[in-house]
Amino acid sequence: MDQFERLSQLPLRDDLRGQHPYGAPQLDVPVLLNVNENTFGVPADAKEAIISAVAAELDGLNRYPDREFTVLRQELAAYLDHGLTEDNLWAANGSNEVLQQLLQAFGGPGRSVLSFPPTYSMYPLLASGTGSSYIAGQRAADFSLSAESAAEQVREHAPNIVLLCSPNNPTGTALGLDVVKAVYEAGEASQAIVIVDEAYTEFSHTGTPSALDLLPGRPRLVVSRTMSKAFAMAGARLGYMAAAPEVADALRLVRLPYHLSAITQAAAVAALRNSTSLLANVEAIKVQRDRIVTELLELGLTPAPSDSNFVFFGGLENPSEVWEALLAQGVLIRDVGIPGHLRVTAGTEAETSAFLTGLRAILGA
Repeated sequence: MDQFERLSQLPLRDDLRGQHPYGAPQLDVPVLLNVNENTFGVPADAKEAIISAVAAELDGLNRYPDREFTVLRQELAAYLDHGLTEDNLWAANGSNEVLQQLLQAFGGPGRSVLSFPPTYSMYPLLASGTGSSYIAGQRAADFSLSAESAAEQVREHAPNIVLLCSPNNPTGTALGLDVVKAVYEAGEASQAIVIVDEAYTEFSHTGTPSALDLLPGRPRLVVSRTMSKAFAMAGARLGYMAAAPEVADALRLVRLPYHLSAITQAAAVAALRNSTSLLANVEAIKVQRDRIVTELLELGLTPAPSDSNFVFFGGLENPSEVWEALLAQGVLIRDVGIPGHLRVTAGTEAETSAFLTGLRAILGA
């Protein structure tokens, strides 16, 4: 009997039976371009600042941290600007925990969550974990989502929560603010909480708007972000959201006590105070992303326009075979399970070259 069969013999909730945990392959290969990490790492000056900040907390580790993480919320508000204050901000251990808390507060048994696949694969898992019904909306054949279509589906399903991912994962495309506004208005009847997941927004093309612009006067709108991607701090696990102060108050009802450690708070505050240094590599990543798009087009493939640090591309007859062949060359990218498509993170120039060279050889063979 294997481990999965033994798990099935436990008295699990019925809706968890047969489920598999989220997780991309974690393999030890030279070029890791599968989970959209910032492969440039933390710059030396920011690293020193974080080390100093964490060291300063060590003498107080016998005490609980600031339950309200006040300084961190102030720094997050200053980073986002948009007239936000600490009262508009909330943070948790990665944006996944922020989303989980939102579903705990506004979802649950008898309530529903709508999103539009293909999109972030954690959304249905978060719904399941909080006992919420998950509704899979529809996109166009090219994976786009129009304001009219999204609003119509919200009116049809009357969800309690709508999850919009922009730039979308895995396609990398940003949503227009017209989509967000239309969804918000369509959700008025069901009083839907509308969450715009902007995990990759720092990589957007210049001029791409943020849903932060729409927060004033929209108390049911939430904008979720993370320090995992552009800030190169995936290992620190710090996500956050901006919304009306009463949304943060709702999350206080469901969060675990002292859920953000003193170490996490110190590291995040130091990073925000060194944001210029940490974000300096964003433009270099965008150059490699655009290079990937250009060279994939030259290879006859069909990359989607990307406002993220990754590229979703189609035109492959056997994507799983291409994935395996790249892995054999020491390059790990992501098979997202969509026929004919794969996804690759934009890494350093050398990492990007390794991917493109390997792919060119595979397709040529």
